[in-house]
Amino acid sequence: MTSSSHSSQSADSSKGDACMSLQNVTISYGKFEAVKNVFMDIPRGRVTAFIGPSGCGKSTVLRGLNRMNDLIPGCKLKGRVVFDGHDLYDPKVDPVEVRRRIGMVFQKPNPFPKSIYENIAFGARINGFKGDMDELVERSLRKAAVWDECKDKLRESGFALSGGQQQRLCIARAIATEPEVILMDEPCSALDPISTLKIEETMHELKRSYTIIIVTHNMQQAVRVADQTAFFNAEAVEGGTGKVGYLVEFNDTERIFNAPGQQATQDYVSGRFG
Repeated sequence: MTSSSHSSQSADSSKGDACMSLQNVTISYGKFEAVKNVFMDIPRGRVTAFIGPSGCGKSTVLRGLNRMNDLIPGCKLKGRVVFDGHDLYDPKVDPVEVRRRIGMVFQKPNPFPKSIYENIAFGARINGFKGDMDELVERSLRKAAVWDECKDKLRESGFALSGGQQQRLCIARAIATEPEVILMDEPCSALDPISTLKIEETMHELKRSYTIIIVTHNMQQAVRVADQTAFFNAEAVEGGTGKVGYLVEFNDTERIFNAPGQQATQDYVSGRFG
């Protein structure tokens, strides 16, 4: 399969207003291409899920959307990631500002070693927030559906919360810097089923205000939360070791799971490999 045929699957999948556009994106670690030739228009105000087997590059692409990969020595991105009319990898673009406008929630909850209140206030303060901090803290915790569990212990450590509550605290922390996009890298993989359900309900609420992009290994989760789904796969590198990831297909979630255009997608979503 050539890279051009890989990318053709995503070309007609953008519906409505694109929030971010990936234009022939290839991401390498040193000389190793982790994922190549990705074309994708991610719609605004929707939940987009990245699915695929381990090692297909979906988390690498996700981190490329807010330049988190810049923090990995030797990691390079070729192509364009366009957000708000700007190429995020243009030398004039400030990666810190990129990460403020495109927030990130990681796989394992990672509260700051501070109070619940300061977990929310800290980033806002650094970003020059001059408004009513109490109101911002409450609003962020409410949007992340964790206010009721936190409101009486705002001065306690973030680590005093359960794992699921900590993850929603981390979502609230991302919200507090007033981003436009929230990236979530397997946000429920370390959580129990009840906490997972609460995070998923939170995502449904958040997409009213934000564009959400999630990497998940849980295909049922993709069906439950995502409006669009991108299926990534990997193939062996010719004459070398390792595999390179590529985008197979990107479409409405219902299409991906019920009537995919590619046999590889059908095989994956039906559990034949992965």
